[in-house]
Amino acid sequence: MAKEPVFAGLEERIQTLARWMFGAERLVVFTGAGISTESGLPDFRGPDGIWTRRDRGLPPKPMERDWSEVVPNDAHKAIVALQDMGRLEFLISQNVDNLHLKSGIRPELLAELHGNTMLLRCTLCEKTYSKLTPPHNCVCGGRLKSSVVNFGDTLPSRDLNASYEHSRNCDLFIVVGSSLVVTPAADMPKVALEAGARLVIINQGETPFDRLVHLRFHELAGQVLPQAIQELREMIDRST
Repeated sequence: MAKEPVFAGLEERIQTLARWMFGAERLVVFTGAGISTESGLPDFRGPDGIWTRRDRGLPPKPMERDWSEVVPNDAHKAIVALQDMGRLEFLISQNVDNLHLKSGIRPELLAELHGNTMLLRCTLCEKTYSKLTPPHNCVCGGRLKSSVVNFGDTLPSRDLNASYEHSRNCDLFIVVGSSLVVTPAADMPKVALEAGARLVIINQGETPFDRLVHLRFHELAGQVLPQAIQELREMIDRST
């Protein structure tokens, strides 16, 4: 499948992305911490990311406000717009910040592979509950614990299986704000590529998939996605 020339300008690449969105039948978006930096949250491997600072012997950068006060940014809202236009097949996220649900993504279209700081998960059936009004136990009788997946923990099987399934069946896979080095979450682009999907990456840092990608953006997601959505809307309007 032909790739977009690496020397193409931003406007040309955005138009290409919008055109591919318009033609896609099964569009899957995959997000990492980089999508939330424009909301004021730190990423992990960026120039001032959590792991970058740790490797330099520095503590995490202090948060300007509590996580619960952070709001979705234009990139989150652009993905909601895809959903509302009926163009989003599924959203896979590595993030635990709750911003996708807060932005309006429907839970049935979202797999949060690493959990959510605002949700508890049943250890038996994996049903999730809000931390704000949790029952003592799950309806199945299972014990509730934080849904956030720590290093060494098993990823929620329901979300993981759904992510693999949608990655295998998509025709356009868009990565937003992920370095794609944490597996098994980072396996999803490979699964999509092997199934014949186009791969788009929007991420400021390098990724292991950069030589395989069909379209690459090093710009911030907020510079790319809202404009691509506007182009997509105009394409839809012209086609009706």
